[in-house]
Parts: sequence; C-alpha cells; structure tokens
Amino acid sequence: MPATDDTNGTVALAFSGGLDTTVCVPLLKEEYGYDDVIGVTVDVGQPEEEFDEAEETAAALGLDSYVVDAKDEFAELCLDAVKANATYQGYPLGTALARPVIAQAILDVAEEQGCTALAHGCTGKGNDQLRFETVWRDSDLNVHAPVRELGLTREWEQEYAAEKDLPVEGGDGGRWSIDTNLWSRSVEGSELEDPAHVPGEEIYDWTAEPGEEDAELLELTFEQGEAVAVDGESMDAVTLIGHLNERAGAHGVGRTDTMEDRMLGLKVRENYEHPAATVLLAAHEALEGLVLTKEERSFKQGIDQEWAEKGYQGLVNAPLFSALEGFIEETQQRVTGTVTVKLQGGQAQPVGRESPYACYAEGQASFNTEAVTDDIEQADATGVAKYHGFQERLANKVTEAADDAAADAGIIDYE
Repeated sequence: MPATDDTNGTVALAFSGGLDTTVCVPLLKEEYGYDDVIGVTVDVGQPEEEFDEAEETAAALGLDSYVVDAKDEFAELCLDAVKANATYQGYPLGTALARPVIAQAILDVAEEQGCTALAHGCTGKGNDQLRFETVWRDSDLNVHAPVRELGLTREWEQEYAAEKDLPVEGGDGGRWSIDTNLWSRSVEGSELEDPAHVPGEEIYDWTAEPGEEDAELLELTFEQGEAVAVDGESMDAVTLIGHLNERAGAHGVGRTDTMEDRMLGLKVRENYEHPAATVLLAAHEALEGLVLTKEERSFKQGIDQEWAEKGYQGLVNAPLFSALEGFIEETQQRVTGTVTVKLQGGQAQPVGRESPYACYAEGQASFNTEAVTDDIEQADATGVAKYHGFQERLANKVTEAADDAAADAGIIDYE
C-alpha cells in the first residue's frame, strides 16, 4: 500500500531501466511519498546493452544509480545447483536462483545508503515478488511493489510513461518479456502465452537451430562435484559457464518449451535457453552414476528434488536448504573425475567417464571373465536367484488358490 508520512525518506529500487521499473520511479514519489529514489542494478551476467539501457534511463530520470557485480556469487550458486542435479519440472533453474542473489545485493546497498525502504517492479502474478521479498522482509526496511499494489497493467504503464515523457525503450516492440543471466535466458509473453503457438527461431539468441552439424566432443573435469576445467583448461566458474554456453549453444543444446506451474498456482508457458546448464547437469549426473552407490543415488534423488523446490522458491537461506546442502556436500567428496560429452543435434550426451573413486571394476562386470572376485563365483548367484521374487511368487499362488476356493463356494462370481 502507499506509504504514510512516517515512511518518507529514500527507497532503493531494483532497477533495470525497463518499463516496469522506470514507471516505479515517479510513482514511489507521487503515490508513496518518498523524498528520493535510488536505483540498484545487479550484474548476474546480463548482456552489456542492458546495463547501458539502465544507465541511460537512470541519467534521463535524474536517478542516482548503483551497479553491483554479483556474477561470482551467482555462478557459485549455479554450480551448487549442478551438485544437486537441480531442475524444476524438467528445466535447469536460472531466474529463480538469480533473484535471491540480486535481492541481497540490493539490500546491502540500501543499508549502506541509509534507505528506509526497498521496492521492486514485479507484478502480483509471478514468482519473483516472492523471491525478492523473502530476502528483504528479513530486514527492518519497508517493502513496496507498486505494480502489484496499484494494480497496474502494461497498457496503463505505457500510457503513463508517455504522459510523463519517461525514457522507456520498448525493445523488440515490447513483444516478449526476456530475462537473461549467466545460467539461462527466459522468454515469455505476447503470442507465446498461447500454448498452441509454435515459436519461430526469432525467440532464440543463445542456441542455433539444431541441425546436422558435425559432432563435437568436450571433456569436463570435476573436483568434489564442482566443474573446474574444460578440455583440461582450468576456468573460474563465470568463465566456464560462458564458455560452455557458446560451445553447446552452437549445437542447439539447451532449449526448453514448457508449461510451468508457478508458486501462486498459475500455469504459464515459458521458453528457456540453458546450454551450459544442460551440459553440466548431464555430465555431473553421469559421474555420480560412476562413483556413488545405488543407495546413495536413490536417496539423493529426493534430496536433490527438495533442493530444487527450495531453489525455485528462492528460499536458499532456509534452514532446510542448509541441511540439504550438508548431505549433498558429503556425497560430493568422491565426485571427482572427468566426463566426455558429445554435442550434436541439440543433445548433450555423456559418452565417457573416469574417476579414481569409480565404484566399478571392469574385471568383475565383464562377460569375458569367469569369476566375479577370488571368492565369488557366478554359480554363487544361483541361491540368490532362487530367493529373488520368492515372496511375490508365494503371494500370487496363495491369492490364486483363495480366489479359486471362493469361486467354488459361490462367494466370488467371475462372470
């Protein structure tokens, strides 16, 4: 709701230079009564032109603006997501993981600058409002969401911007809402809101149309579950992700077109690009398959799913999230080695893996060796085979006999 007199002061606005956040600048003064607004833009790997747009718009508005580089923090969280094999309804988390990082950076600036409040330009229909506010509401600052609280539509915002002569660039005719960071690029809105609409290649930017290009092999090196090198070349997290986005994207790897269930219960159509994430998740899971026991892999699936759910919700500071990470980190102590991935036709397929911690012995599994180990012969499996399914076979026989007896007594009529 609009502020009362006791909330006057300075408000820190999550600022992108787009329509929503641009109209929020005068509204926070006119409708909420704030004396001043500062804009905070957080770098999690957006294209350079987005920062140029934000800077130009802030200058035109006379807005004091701050840019915070949080690429390293975000990249590390993305690699943590790989350890957790984290996907939500089939796609790698990107926007969801970026929001808590962005929110914390904005909060830090707001506290440093003595702000009395925080604001964002999210609507009341999406997830981002929740992800921002779960971080911000842990502070003593007031929180505002003008677009949500004032019930603004995009059409109203455009008319308001024109009336106020606000410096708003539509960008692609304003057709789509695009969010880009190191890990993923999302596209939604306009004709894409129709689930039956088949999007053209123009919505994609990171990925080439999958075709018949020659296959390419790359080798990923992991240390304790974290990717650290590509083809033997060590890279920091930001560089590694960018490198894989380019190489895998050239093969059309990492496209998702999905009907996504949001936290508020709305179902929306989303299109994503995530080449590096697709490659890393596939390679990491392949390496886990080599080094972890069956029981570890099975139990970890539930832990990974819960990690992904909390990540999707933006609850990366929750006690449960920390506990989940504790288990995951323990399992990753042996997830060290290399994975060879084949890139071709929109696919990233692990085709080789090697680790000093491999829970595998070629001689034991080979069809060309007679025994399993020195003290385990193939014939020893006979006893196991006899017991395997024994209870199930017994249950089926007992049930059949009981049904036959009931039928003979006229209790059950099979007709």
